[in-house]
Amino acid sequence: MHFNLALILVVITLIAGLITLYDKLFLERARKERLGTSLMDRKQRKEMLRAAEPVVVEYAKSFFPILLGVLIIRSFVYEPFRIPSASMVPTLYIGDLILVNKFVYGVRLPVTNTKITEGSDPERGDVIVFRYPDDERINYIKRVVGIPGDRISLRNNELMINGKPVSYDVIGVFTGTREQVGYTHRLESLPDGGSHELLLSPNLNDGSPNMAERVVPEGHYFVLGDNRDHSKDGRIWGFVPEDNLVGRASVIWMRLSTSDWDRIGTVIE
Repeated sequence: MHFNLALILVVITLIAGLITLYDKLFLERARKERLGTSLMDRKQRKEMLRAAEPVVVEYAKSFFPILLGVLIIRSFVYEPFRIPSASMVPTLYIGDLILVNKFVYGVRLPVTNTKITEGSDPERGDVIVFRYPDDERINYIKRVVGIPGDRISLRNNELMINGKPVSYDVIGVFTGTREQVGYTHRLESLPDGGSHELLLSPNLNDGSPNMAERVVPEGHYFVLGDNRDHSKDGRIWGFVPEDNLVGRASVIWMRLSTSDWDRIGTVIE
């Protein structure tokens, strides 16, 4: 079961806001009239008015500013995201808690995902969070390797962009996680997209599927996982529509695992 957290947060915030507004316009006035005028000082009067508030109103007024703040930050600034799989090792590990920049590609309204401000376009090398095209209730995270107009193909673990092989250096044998110990550790350099680390399995049966050349359509992006042989990505399900973008992965802010605490604060590149 998938919960639409954005929708739930919007609804709860709206309910709290409406209760707060209704109290301000109607209920608070009635409480003041019942209390009448007296010789008590302002502080005592304020405390008595607060004590007379219904419990629902009290909770709504207390939580509304918090809920509104969370909604604004989560929808328009940064959203926390937990890495659920090993498809982005060695860049991101299972359990990494990251912040996703929500405004870099243009601000979108929560729930409807309507774009209300223009932003920059994703570039090769960006690690992006997006709504999975085959089930938009699920968020995926992958690396952009193809932008609109690019010709992309893969053969024997070699990535080709616009007819040219992508250059790489072999770092050595990976030792970072138990599941990927012994994998080939590479530093891949995308055209105009900087360098990033990736892994290739030593098991020939795990080899990345070859992919005949595809042209990235306008308004779409082609993505791959950095754990190249263990990633369900664009080779299998195609392209990411621009409308499905959630944001760009920015920084690791926490680890659920007790190891690798030094990864906290790492900028995602």
